[in-house]
Amino acid sequence: MPTLVEAGGLNVRTAGAYDRLLQALGVLDVVPAWATNRLTRQTQRGKRYLTDTGLTAALLRVDTGDLRRDGPLFGRLLDAYVAAQVRAEVAVSDLMPRLHHLRDRDGHEVDLVLDYGRRGLVALEIKASAAPGGSDAASLVWLKERIPSFRAGLVLRTGPRTYRLHDDIVAVPIAALWS
Repeated sequence: MPTLVEAGGLNVRTAGAYDRLLQALGVLDVVPAWATNRLTRQTQRGKRYLTDTGLTAALLRVDTGDLRRDGPLFGRLLDAYVAAQVRAEVAVSDLMPRLHHLRDRDGHEVDLVLDYGRRGLVALEIKASAAPGGSDAASLVWLKERIPSFRAGLVLRTGPRTYRLHDDIVAVPIAALWS
């Protein structure tokens, strides 16, 4: 599969300059990869987010009707929106967690990992679903089983109530970020 740079026919140096410019303008946010020697085959590339989902939707020329019909697109925009909200919360947190993502070459992925140092990890999955089930927490369970410092997993979702999915893993409304 070609990279975005290859697909666009861009020079790697030019693409890097665009990347840095978009980050400096606050249009692009890069969440670094989380790494530990307890896991193998982790990717080291940061996860890129366009920070303004309204601007992204406008550039794609999609409206709410389009998002209702295109679940994967809605999921990607929701992921970017929630990541931006979490980034803002992290910036003002007294506990100063470091924000990362996790992906390995075997297909395991955790949307966001908040690393509190010696206090442990909190892992977040973002789901464009009102009622995620146990399978939606599979990557969090996978991480919990491998990392002793895992403290909690949250599946941030579109529905209104909170419920347990697994030991130390809870489905929580996205709106809980502001309450």
